[in-house]
Amino acid sequence: MIKLILITTLLICSCTGTVGAVEAISISKDGKSFVLAESGRPFVAWGFNYDRDYKMRLIEDYWENEWETVVADFRAMKLLGANVVRVHLQYGKFMDAPDKPNTAALDRLEKLVTLAEELGIYLDVTGLACYRMKDQPAWYAQMDEKNRWATQAAFWEAISKRCAGRAGVMAFDLVNEPAVGSNRAAGAWVHETALGGFHYVQFIALDSAGRDGAELWRQWTHTLVTAIRKHDKNRLITVGLLPLPNAGMLKGVGSEVDYMSVHLYPKSGHLDDQIKTLKLYSIGKPLIIEETFPMECTLPEMLEFIEKSKGTANGWISFYWGKPMAELKQSTAIGDHILLNWLEHFQQLAPSIRGERTVSPRTP
Repeated sequence: MIKLILITTLLICSCTGTVGAVEAISISKDGKSFVLAESGRPFVAWGFNYDRDYKMRLIEDYWENEWETVVADFRAMKLLGANVVRVHLQYGKFMDAPDKPNTAALDRLEKLVTLAEELGIYLDVTGLACYRMKDQPAWYAQMDEKNRWATQAAFWEAISKRCAGRAGVMAFDLVNEPAVGSNRAAGAWVHETALGGFHYVQFIALDSAGRDGAELWRQWTHTLVTAIRKHDKNRLITVGLLPLPNAGMLKGVGSEVDYMSVHLYPKSGHLDDQIKTLKLYSIGKPLIIEETFPMECTLPEMLEFIEKSKGTANGWISFYWGKPMAELKQSTAIGDHILLNWLEHFQQLAPSIRGERTVSPRTP
């Protein structure tokens, strides 16, 4: 009977991912790749952006009243082979005032970290999002550069204090796709262009005003990194950068972060050009392609891009929007068909990318 109980318990734990604690991720001794901190085993990131669901809702829209949806989605991503999930946190949902974090939101984030650890998944926590204009507090939009940087530091200090010591958080990504403006109007911190109703680009300065580009980027990055280090000395830190060959930007950001992140979507007929762009971000630190998807290329080209980027990239993070594989298979929509084909290949590639034994695909 005791043996039966032990076997049953192990089977349950295996299904839920609760066997053993996850190891923290750190940088290798040569500074060029990721390793598991305790065992020293190599780690390659292979995962998903969980930026929204297929109903076009941000995670903060449903993680309070539909927690079971979040759990189901994370289990599905795990079964698809993901070891990293990138989540995007809106500033307006986490800060009630410039120096006052929202405790309920921090509680929910902590619950998400626990879920990730139970499943053996690492979180890439991206902050300061202003994806929906209506969710950006008026007082935040109206701030000048000095005060905006200060409250962004307060955001990251609150996040890092709550997540300090949690191995399930791989890294903090300071902000998604930052930019520096040129004579932008006061308060125009978020780029006007929207994709699917979301504004993914925002500015760290409305105007460089003649300042050295590398130093401006370094100062902003340093400000937020310093806030994080007050509570979390060892957390990996990065910034999700656009594929802009701006040497000043890369030098400024790269001097402060632990690893580089770039967003690259392969384009048909231009794969070699994009590999050249990728190599610009290879500055002697680990490098993750933090956003990628066969949006402007064929599936074979997507697979070729991944193959060609090996040796330069230390990880790839695509997208998962929560629609079950069974529904994707029944759908006649072209977009769903493309997504299904990519997810099936993502799952098949997972073992070889992560350096594991090849297994038969499993469908969540």
